[in-house]
Amino acid sequence: MAADPLVEAALERTRVSVTYDGAYVALAYPNGDVPDDRGVCTDLVIRAYRRVGIDLQKLVHEDMSASFEAYPRLWTETRPDPNIDHRRVPNLETFFSRHGRTLPASSDPAAYHPGDLVTWRLPGNLPHIGIVSSQLVPGTHRPLIIHNIGAGPKQEDVLFEYPLNGHFRFDY
Repeated sequence: MAADPLVEAALERTRVSVTYDGAYVALAYPNGDVPDDRGVCTDLVIRAYRRVGIDLQKLVHEDMSASFEAYPRLWTETRPDPNIDHRRVPNLETFFSRHGRTLPASSDPAAYHPGDLVTWRLPGNLPHIGIVSSQLVPGTHRPLIIHNIGAGPKQEDVLFEYPLNGHFRFDY
């Protein structure tokens, strides 16, 4: 199987020491980023897509500016904010469902392809996102997931660890 550039970009992030930090930061727009040694689960996804030439900060902001009513109202904002909108899992779920393909959140590991995006709800209903790897859990057909759940970017066997909330494919 040929290497998926998005997966390769996400795997590169597993070699960077990152402190889990979701603090609000004023970012340059477009293509703004928190410091490279800081980030959350969404920052892994954002940085991997940037590496393959896709600026989710810009795309999410443009879509939210055009269709703010389509996005969840889980925060106090009354208009799009390019500093934070792309760093929120529910906004990425909405964006990917509007501009990518929404796939079933299946219990069949074969349904998940390298570069797919999966989202979960962790205990306490906390949203989380990761990228499906091209590597499998040894001895299984279950793909590993590249994500940052608090200890920096990792590739781990977590696909079915938490209730799946979404499964998306966003071609680039």
